[in-house]
Amino acid sequence: MKKRKIAVILIDRANYGRLKPVMAAIAQHEALELQVVCAGTMVLERFGSPVQVVEADGFAIASKVYIELEGSIPVTMAKSLGFAVNEFASEFQRLQPDIVLIIGDRYEALAAGMAAAYMNICIGHIQGGEVSGSIDESARHCLTKLAHYHFPATLRSAEFIERMGEKKETVFHVGCPSGDIALNTDVSLPADIFQRGIGGHIDPKKPYLLAILHPITTEFGMEGDETLNLLKAVMETGHQTLWLWPNIDAGSDHVSKAIRRYREFNNTDKLRLVKNYPPDLYLRILANAACAVGNSSSFVRDSSFFGTPVVLVGDRQTGREVAENLVYSDITSEDILAKLRAQLAHGRYAPSTLYGDGKTSARIAEKLAGVPIYVQKTLGYI
Repeated sequence: MKKRKIAVILIDRANYGRLKPVMAAIAQHEALELQVVCAGTMVLERFGSPVQVVEADGFAIASKVYIELEGSIPVTMAKSLGFAVNEFASEFQRLQPDIVLIIGDRYEALAAGMAAAYMNICIGHIQGGEVSGSIDESARHCLTKLAHYHFPATLRSAEFIERMGEKKETVFHVGCPSGDIALNTDVSLPADIFQRGIGGHIDPKKPYLLAILHPITTEFGMEGDETLNLLKAVMETGHQTLWLWPNIDAGSDHVSKAIRRYREFNNTDKLRLVKNYPPDLYLRILANAACAVGNSSSFVRDSSFFGTPVVLVGDRQTGREVAENLVYSDITSEDILAKLRAQLAHGRYAPSTLYGDGKTSARIAEKLAGVPIYVQKTLGYI
């Protein structure tokens, strides 16, 4: 029997963290052939070359696609998207996948979806139907309209996809695949887990904060002040803090510059900066944090599996479905600090199954193997 070729698109570290168990399920399925396409920051050294983690995990890389233009401003994002469509088209022509599998809402993922759609390749989309801030909100819904099959993480998301005109028989509520790792792994901290990176020493036996601040592209130009506000708040708590560098979106250089300047003129003995962690280690760090603070989507979904207290800062994730472990904060240092102190005083929450039960990937692989492959889409109302 000829195997169905599934091209999985990886475009950043968080992307891989959610798709890793899906890739494993596809690779193990007798009717499927896995094609791993790495692009975006997955292949860039200044982001820690996450593609090396993928290879170390035993996955063969079918393609490395270089698409990012330097600058981290709105025009370079737009040009990178256009360049990415061209590069993905070339790779799809070479690989001839039966289905292109995309996750989330990144502009790089949108480029892969655009290329596949215009090449008459069937598209599967994970995590559609969700609501958030920034340009990701628009990119996610564009991907929903390009995709032929949908694998939403929550019931509300599935309902939203159907209300967008997608046919019910193409929408499969499966949960979020990141839960497959989170709920099926040992979350104890290795003694050397905080050795990578630069800055102050983090003692895994003592409480620590986990911070991530990505730029909000629809608020371009405000990143420096927002970063400074978050830095002031976490330093004021007196807790040791592990901070992961931002993604490549417009404004990321402003975030990085603000962090470097703060370190030049302030005591940051309790602050450690890290480019990247493999998915399993990242989830261990998140699971054991006294509190996570920032605007990463992982703080919304992944933290819920562990009950880690979270302070979600600003508007980047506005509208997300959240478990009770999360509170919102304005981008002011005063409000962030107040919410941090409240969450630290509260401590851990009960784990939630809002985003899945740890069995998502097998469901996705089974659907990919069995659904009819088609090209022409029509509104579900017709």
